[in-house]
Amino acid sequence: MSRPGYIWRSLTPAQRTELLAARLRQKHPWHSPPHRPNHGHLRFHLTAACYEHAPHIGHSAARLDDFSTALVNVLTAHSRQVYAWCVLPNHYHALVEAPDILILLRELGRHHGRTSHAWNGEQNTRGRKVFFRAVERAMRSDRHIWASLNYVYHNPVHHGYVVRWTDWPWSSASPYLAQTGPTDAARIWHDFPIRDYGQGWDDPGL
Repeated sequence: MSRPGYIWRSLTPAQRTELLAARLRQKHPWHSPPHRPNHGHLRFHLTAACYEHAPHIGHSAARLDDFSTALVNVLTAHSRQVYAWCVLPNHYHALVEAPDILILLRELGRHHGRTSHAWNGEQNTRGRKVFFRAVERAMRSDRHIWASLNYVYHNPVHHGYVVRWTDWPWSSASPYLAQTGPTDAARIWHDFPIRDYGQGWDDPGL
């Protein structure tokens, strides 16, 4: 099994360009976060990881591609809006507005189960635990959601897979930047920094 990031780093520039173009042709949804208070806590940052952080998702570029497409389909079917998403070799993040988060978590669990069954069959590893459960964090303010959006998109850079957000094919960063524009995206990055992200999640002022 390939270790995290090795598949992407081993691709030629031409292969990377084609993969990025193929992902963009799929036109996955992206909607900018609303500029309004949401005190009902309908917006959530979702995170799920492979068991013991093993790079099961990143077994191959094709697996990353297929998993990302299926994940976005689940998110779209059970969310009011999908603001941002990013899939890495051993975990993923999504930022959504979901009227019933428990239903979405249940469907993500089913997606994990279907995926685990298929992958274990492919690799003759029946009984292997592939995923740890998905967890949610309620967004407490618009500031919180914009910082979370930056965090989601910066994850591949943070983990050293790529240098720029748009270099990573398995996220909605490219349509976000195309719609937002470089000037506004830079302003959002500056105004809602991710340093120490994860500390004080529940602070209403975040």
